[in-house]
Amino acid sequence: MNRKAAGLLAVLMAVSVFATACNSNDGSNNGKTGTNTENSGNKADGNASIQFPLKEKTTLKVVARRAPLAPSDYNEMTMAKKLEEMSNVHIDWNTIVETDYNEKKNLLIASGDLPEMFFGAGFTDTELMKYGKDGTIIPLNDLIDKHMPNLKALFDKRPDIKAEVTAPDGNIYSLPAGEELGTGQEEIGANPDFLYINEDWLKKLGLSMPTTLQEYHDVLVAFKTKDPNGNGKADEIPLSFVNAFWTGDIGYLFGAFGVPDKTYQPANNAYAEHLNVDNGKVSYAAIQDGYKDAVREIAKWVEEGLVDQESFTQEYTQYYAKGKSEQETLGSFLWWDHTDVVGPERDKHYPIVPPFKDMVVKWNNGSALSRGGSVITKEAKNPALIAAWLDLIYKPETTAEVRWGPVGEWFEKSADGKLVQKSDISNPGEFRQKVSLGGGGVFTGEDFENIAPPEARAQQRLDDIKNIFVPQMQKEKYPNIFFTEEELKTIDKLKPEIQTYTNSMRAKFMLKGVSDSEWSDYLASLKNMGLDDLMKVYQDGYDRYLAALK
Repeated sequence: MNRKAAGLLAVLMAVSVFATACNSNDGSNNGKTGTNTENSGNKADGNASIQFPLKEKTTLKVVARRAPLAPSDYNEMTMAKKLEEMSNVHIDWNTIVETDYNEKKNLLIASGDLPEMFFGAGFTDTELMKYGKDGTIIPLNDLIDKHMPNLKALFDKRPDIKAEVTAPDGNIYSLPAGEELGTGQEEIGANPDFLYINEDWLKKLGLSMPTTLQEYHDVLVAFKTKDPNGNGKADEIPLSFVNAFWTGDIGYLFGAFGVPDKTYQPANNAYAEHLNVDNGKVSYAAIQDGYKDAVREIAKWVEEGLVDQESFTQEYTQYYAKGKSEQETLGSFLWWDHTDVVGPERDKHYPIVPPFKDMVVKWNNGSALSRGGSVITKEAKNPALIAAWLDLIYKPETTAEVRWGPVGEWFEKSADGKLVQKSDISNPGEFRQKVSLGGGGVFTGEDFENIAPPEARAQQRLDDIKNIFVPQMQKEKYPNIFFTEEELKTIDKLKPEIQTYTNSMRAKFMLKGVSDSEWSDYLASLKNMGLDDLMKVYQDGYDRYLAALK
């Protein structure tokens, strides 16, 4: 490993290893690893070698987070049936819709009603450290070495991925998950917020594509006042969005004031929210003058009736319905992909609005891959079997089917043996929710090249990111750092109040405006809540990251 890779590995592991925690939980899981394997295949070197399909069917109790359009019983899904056929392991799925997942997950843990595994667990770093330390979830290091050859091969090839999921105490408590499509600023999620506009309405009203924020404002006024859908009713929605969501957030437009903003609701301590990085310095977007100017401008738009006020409360299922209403009413909107919102019948006349002149485009913080994969709990009767079952998903071909959908539903095989998206899928975003288990596996850039080329809309998005947004994109972002235990305590103590307050005031300022005195009070409140101490943690973490790159 070269010096740069070694340094990055060290910082992502947050080298201040806690020996006590390591020694008290060494991955042997109190003798559970490799137990109860009489029906699991042959044994070698004293360890159970689990061979699928098992001779006798075994059932595992699993909790999973599911998308709103997915069936509540995953066993109705073709991919779940395929995994059961491959392994002879039946999964007793308890699926929780993602909007309720965190609350219900926490209730399950608090009540002691644990599954054997959380699939696509999405635990925060604090939860991983807490539940790893108290034994609620078990370390996976030995299980990976002995029973997960596919994942181990990935770690050998990509030590940076192993480093990202390795906690400061040296243990791995959760598995990596995600899709690595594109690199750096050209990565597919570098900007999750595209602004789309109704081009038919522009043409009807004799308007050009806006190139400045003022021109965009004037277009919104025309959409509101000139009845572009021609039904004689004032039912047009000039601008809609989904406030504080991972995509479709209004913070993209704050970049027109030099301070792009990204946040999530509800607050999650795993996310680096409201953070921008410039020349190695980490700043909090929500206290900058440009941010103040941005919320004031949006407040004017709200007062003029240019902004859909449901944007501050709607979920994306409502958003989708709004874009597909029988009478076309949507003038412009923010989202990952226009087809999701307006459907394939209308998406062609909703092109991207390029960044305005002098606008700063946010380079989304974090990483395409996450520590949000599966965890195994102390209730696992046979951790080795669970690990081996999960490893099936880390075979790249199976990863593709789990993350998008199986061959025959999402994919078909091309003449050269590669997996390609079927041509008859009219709305990929919605259809993927219905056929994909999600939650597991890592699909790397190399896998996209060799196994499953990007679907057409993904390739189009990559091209759009590169050609439209990268020229005005930030040069730095905040990476996915696994903080030390002490740093996590500080984040846990300070961020929930700061984040909740920041986001509530963000919405209030956009709806009602903000005076100079109110802004001063807001800044003082954040300071009293410990924002300076929180920012020191983020800066220290970033400084370590930069030092490791040298």
